[in-house]
Amino acid sequence: MSRTLTIILVLSALGLIVYNITLVDFENPLEGNSIIALIGIMASLCAIVLLLIFNASKKVQKKIED
Repeated sequence: MSRTLTIILVLSALGLIVYNITLVDFENPLEGNSIIALIGIMASLCAIVLLLIFNASKKVQKKIED
């Protein structure tokens, strides 16, 4: 996976986080559509962490090959 694709995926995950934050009702965050938005935020954060781990593993693999 190229670095450009990784950056695009991280930016789209950040966009989803921002969008889902707008859907959260902060007075009742665990009711109705707010819980779905919170799940979406957590899923986007997990995706970002996985992409960063993948990027780090590719750097390590490249150093091992050299």
